[in-house]
Amino acid sequence: MNTESIAAESATQTAARPPEWLRTLGRCTRYLGIRTIVIGLTVLAGIYAAIWVTNLGGFADEIRRADIRYSIVMAVRGLDVMSTEERMAFLDNLYEAGYRAADLDQPFWKRSFRYFGNALSFSLGDAHHMVTGSGSDDVIDILMDGLPWTLLIFGVANVLTFCAGLYIALILSRRYGSLVDRTATLLVPVFATPPWFHGLFLIVIFALLTRILPFGGIVDNPIPSTQLGYVLSILKHAILPITALTLGTLPHAIYANRALFLIHSTEDFVELARAKGLASHRLRLRYILRPVLPAIITNFALVSIVSWQAVIITEHVFNWPGLGEVLIEAIRSNEVAVIVGAVTMFAYLIGITVLFLDIAYVLVDPRVSLGMKGRS
Repeated sequence: MNTESIAAESATQTAARPPEWLRTLGRCTRYLGIRTIVIGLTVLAGIYAAIWVTNLGGFADEIRRADIRYSIVMAVRGLDVMSTEERMAFLDNLYEAGYRAADLDQPFWKRSFRYFGNALSFSLGDAHHMVTGSGSDDVIDILMDGLPWTLLIFGVANVLTFCAGLYIALILSRRYGSLVDRTATLLVPVFATPPWFHGLFLIVIFALLTRILPFGGIVDNPIPSTQLGYVLSILKHAILPITALTLGTLPHAIYANRALFLIHSTEDFVELARAKGLASHRLRLRYILRPVLPAIITNFALVSIVSWQAVIITEHVFNWPGLGEVLIEAIRSNEVAVIVGAVTMFAYLIGITVLFLDIAYVLVDPRVSLGMKGRS
């Protein structure tokens, strides 16, 4: 085969090959599709496990049956005209009717699949003891009533954690070994406590002693008459919960990011760029921050998951009427449907958060997340 034939064949193969951007897009789509399936299956497994845990593996049915029997006995306690046998037969019939009405006439493992389908679609019926501020007892209304408040403090706290974690870690890595760096390194483990623990101290300092901020809730009492005053009141009440969530997750972000910056700041290409006289801000952004962004996003995903778990108790500490407070109130009231719905919604939120960070991971550097095997 002569040189002209080889060149023509190579040109034909190059022309038939899809462009690089299209192949990258295909790899990204395939990766995100696989990640979506994996996260979705994990969420489904968690929801089904939560149904069994909430019902105590079916033992909660016995508690509900006992409540039904007690209410029936109390309702017919004045019927003394029957004989003992007639009374027992009459009560047995009422028990069976009560079990059927409460959907307790089938084994729990059979009903768990129906509960699972209802949980996925949030078709959970009505609550027995809980209502929304407008008086609705529908489970989805109760959950949606608390969702915006949870998203408010979670979203703001995570943005603050991400930005402050990057900024403070960059400063500490630049001043490695200094008094500021050593002091911060010592204090980070001290402040790495749960957000609700920070919340207790914040309440004591800013609400009890100085009386600068309110103890909890979402709005002043009496409620401000103007819309602007109402919004400002909500923001004032949100300061302490947001601060507590941020303080509970920020130390981990600072510590992890600082270690990444220190490791990459000693790479050969960074030393070469520094020797060439590259400006310090360009050096930090292009040669230190950019290569570690995928790892930073991975750490931030772990921080976000921890933050979702911490929201529940933190909301309870500040009497913040979000999903966490709804879940705790449902546990107190033995509202199984609300508990399952709240756990399902938290599972969805965690799954969406992880998927969103996976997408950001791919956008930052597809080669790291997808590997180089897709290249030909």
